[in-house]
Amino acid sequence: MHLLHVSMIISDLEKSAYFYENILGLKRDIRPDLDFSGLFYKLGRDQQLHLMCVQNPYQDCTKPKHGGRDRHIALAVNDLQQTCKKMTQENITYTLSRSGRAALFCHDPDGNAVELCEIP
Repeated sequence: MHLLHVSMIISDLEKSAYFYENILGLKRDIRPDLDFSGLFYKLGRDQQLHLMCVQNPYQDCTKPKHGGRDRHIALAVNDLQQTCKKMTQENITYTLSRSGRAALFCHDPDGNAVELCEIP
């Protein structure tokens, strides 16, 4: 058994595309014609991230400020210092991992928590 994809709810396709493509550097993957808007991104050999532009049933939930205490997706980065610099340049608030690992937590435009871990 292995992971195939992770799905996250978004509200604005353009804002999300900018975040996941220009900030995180993900590449779009082929997406079938579905009855809602969304984006698929390739992660690794055969994994994907699915962004679904649908009504958010969790919009009124209080989320923790630190993404490590919330549901989140964790992605590997090569250089955490460069990633922090990019986040600062784009005015994206982030917190460093509380475990001492080389990792940060941020939120996408819809408040979905994203962990970025340095994997040399």
